[in-house]
Amino acid sequence: MSITVTGKIQRRDIGTGAWALVTDEGVTYEILRGADKDLLKAGQAAKVTGQVREDIMTAAMIGPVLEVKSYEVI
Repeated sequence: MSITVTGKIQRRDIGTGAWALVTDEGVTYEILRGADKDLLKAGQAAKVTGQVREDIMTAAMIGPVLEVKSYEVI
């Protein structure tokens, strides 16, 4: 199922590091590795469309894993 969420990008220093999108409502999604480098800038606001991957676990385990399909910097 595809979702669209708006929030800020954060870099988390857990293990080798992880990227997160923290929504305006306070929900944290872990961004799946391989996302566009232009999206992955700490503090940047973005509107992201993607799929929550329930079949993937990560070392960071900071929230549901979000596979980014498209995004818009806002």
